[in-house]
Amino acid sequence: MLLLFGSLTFAHGVDEQTRLFLQSNTGANLIPFMYIGAKHMITGYDHLLFLFGVIFFLFRTRDVLIYVSLFTLGHSTTLLLGVLMEVQLNAYLIDAIIALSIVYKGFDNLGGFRKILGHSPNSKMVVFIFGLFHGFGLATKLQEFQLPEDGLLTNLLAFNVGVELGQFAALAIIVIAISAWRRHESFMRFATVSNTLLMSAGFLLMALQLTSYFQS
Repeated sequence: MLLLFGSLTFAHGVDEQTRLFLQSNTGANLIPFMYIGAKHMITGYDHLLFLFGVIFFLFRTRDVLIYVSLFTLGHSTTLLLGVLMEVQLNAYLIDAIIALSIVYKGFDNLGGFRKILGHSPNSKMVVFIFGLFHGFGLATKLQEFQLPEDGLLTNLLAFNVGVELGQFAALAIIVIAISAWRRHESFMRFATVSNTLLMSAGFLLMALQLTSYFQS
């Protein structure tokens, strides 16, 4: 199944309509790039799965804001610098690392590092570092379309604003859903199952991306 469907991995590409727009775009187009950025984040299940794992055990709004801000700082930095400095990275390998971040967070939530190492790595630093890779994932996708220099910075900033708006909308839904779930006893009862499934999803995505890499 991995060999058959690896080349169809969604997280690596964009839909045909967006592809056509990016290939024919000239000059600054604020609203379209904001829309594409928001759409990419809302449909970017790899980013959302990682954020789900990050906030799973964050019970205070302040903590959620801190971790999400660190993630945002990371992916905004590499998104902008990756495109402007033309940092060329293989999109499949970057997406595999993004999938690994999902596995990592699920394993951390399960207390795996505390059992093996006696302590968990600095979670804030880890979220920031993985945010850098998530940003490179966005940057590699944009670089595939060789965007023209005319209006490039403006379009990148608009795209990044769209990503943040999409992230805020998706995150709001996730936080509301988890907050409601926490009021029930089933939250702690199924916490292990939830994070095990999170790890499984990460492993599957990573296998798909690596399969696509070796087929490319």
